[in-house]
Amino acid sequence: MDGNLHANLIVGGAAIMTTPIRIPVEVRFPLDLAVSIAPVHQLYEEGKLDTWSPEIDIPWDAFDRAAFSDDELGAARHVWSRRAWLEYTGIAETPALLLRFCLERGREADPKYFLTVRNTEEAELVESYHRYAELLGGYYVRPAESGWETLINRAYYRDALNAEVPLDAYVAVHCAVEDGLELELFRIYLTNADEPVARAVLEKSVQDKIRHAEFGWQYLEKRSGDFVASDQSAIVEAVAAWLRDVAFAGYHVPSLSSDVDSSTEQRAQAVAADAGLGAAAPSQEEEIFRSYLNDARARLLTLGLSLPALPHPRLGNL
Repeated sequence: MDGNLHANLIVGGAAIMTTPIRIPVEVRFPLDLAVSIAPVHQLYEEGKLDTWSPEIDIPWDAFDRAAFSDDELGAARHVWSRRAWLEYTGIAETPALLLRFCLERGREADPKYFLTVRNTEEAELVESYHRYAELLGGYYVRPAESGWETLINRAYYRDALNAEVPLDAYVAVHCAVEDGLELELFRIYLTNADEPVARAVLEKSVQDKIRHAEFGWQYLEKRSGDFVASDQSAIVEAVAAWLRDVAFAGYHVPSLSSDVDSSTEQRAQAVAADAGLGAAAPSQEEEIFRSYLNDARARLLTLGLSLPALPHPRLGNL
């Protein structure tokens, strides 16, 4: 029998009790620590060597506040605060995912090693985004539009631990497709960054997110040879559901939302991008999203996973 976990979701500082979820019962032995997925193990080794410190490796003193208008600073403050909110999800998600890998019988050791490094990198990114927002004029604790809170508070850690959520489907959605999208968005943010601190933070972000996305795709590729039809269906359904309910709702690309007013976010993005403060205009983000979704669909297809076209309220079939 699976155990139960009562999880708390934190929204605006208040704890909300959620429904219980079933978690797998631990089966620790026999314990196999041998390398079995060489590309994932290589990502772990690279992560150990490619370490950095927000305090030491980001040139915070190079920021020249006088070079920007109050409007530009305010816009970037908004953009970087939101960036921190999204990255915060990894602080709880990655340990939960690591635990899930440890609980399931027969899961390889290499992902477990890698996830320990990934969590450290996520903490470094959160600290950097938060600190840069403070430098710009102050970190926003929560969005002005309450609808964003509901969307952003995904409680991914619950899904990662939920025995009723297939682990391979979870990895496909959040470690391959979602992390791959984040990587492509951060690449365009870096391209648009002229301010030295923003550029340094985004260089570190891209460096880390390359590994994060590659982990998901490499692990999915390794597992795909053993997928049966039910596994394939579960993965495709999970990816499609995430795209419809989360990505299309504006989680990573605010302008995609048709339910929450994204005008404030869109204006902030455009102003910060024009100022070279490490953002992208809404049209750029949507172009990246379209292109990446086509690439991800093609990559999934090589693994026997056929993702159908999905209707977006404004953009049509994607």
